[in-house]
Amino acid sequence: MPANVVANTDLEKSLDTSDEWIRTRTGIRQRHVVDRGVPTSDLAAVASCNLLRQRGILASEIDCIIVATVTPDMLFPSTACVLQEKIGARNAWGFDLSGACTGFVYALASAAQFVHCGAQKKVLVVGADVMTSILNPKDPNTYVLFGDGAGAVLVEPAGPGEEGVLDFILRADGSAGKYLYMPAGGSLNPASHETVEKNMHFVHQDGRAVFKYAVQGMAEVSSEILRRNNLRPSDIALYVPHQANSRIIDAAVERIGLDKSKVVLNIDRFANTTAATIPIGLHEAYSQKRLRRGDLVLIASFGAGFTWGSLLLRWSL
Repeated sequence: MPANVVANTDLEKSLDTSDEWIRTRTGIRQRHVVDRGVPTSDLAAVASCNLLRQRGILASEIDCIIVATVTPDMLFPSTACVLQEKIGARNAWGFDLSGACTGFVYALASAAQFVHCGAQKKVLVVGADVMTSILNPKDPNTYVLFGDGAGAVLVEPAGPGEEGVLDFILRADGSAGKYLYMPAGGSLNPASHETVEKNMHFVHQDGRAVFKYAVQGMAEVSSEILRRNNLRPSDIALYVPHQANSRIIDAAVERIGLDKSKVVLNIDRFANTTAATIPIGLHEAYSQKRLRRGDLVLIASFGAGFTWGSLLLRWSL
């Protein structure tokens, strides 16, 4: 996480909002923000190097790098290639995956398939975003919601008698793209004076529509993956949902029927870091000894696209 912490009270000075309004509607108290000019790859590199030290391996042992992000350093080369050079993973190939807030779930499922089929043995999956780079600092409806951050996991073959990623469900609905999007910066609306003047390079969101679909979508795929694996909510040791809004999480957890004590909730300290929320949550849970070897872990997310998905895994550390 970047060192700079911006509290809700800091935002009161420049936006028509209040600490109480933000906390009541989102659960956010503060967020971490990069210094101007710090790219996504820098955060991804720190998270990746921390992971490599913890695992006790060299970057040269990585076979593949998948970076889930909607804030790449640039359109090309990919942030995965930039990251490869920064951490010295000279034997790895890689690519970026644009799945918005569901990007990490998409990327983890993809990595699991590379390992499951035997094509790769060590896949580095990074969820990283510098969301403050695409937010309108004058828009209180979006600027208060996001923070910057990165998290990384390493996907490897399971050992004898071990299980890892057990199942996943991935969904998308392109017809709902109009509710959460950034209109300019691509081939449809390339950068121009007009696109800049119209604030088209910033996030645009219909908050009410996103809230409604997010609750329904996260609850649906979480419940479905439990049913098709013959599991009950009580069988889950930890639920790691995307951290977009505490009310969305509470509503989804209630629909699924999960015990709230099993839910990772850190949006109050980090806000919505998009593709980074779930790996950050996993890291915190592991550091706080909330995870034991053999525990069933369920992750779920919902994001622009619309994209959403869930993934079931058995913790093996």
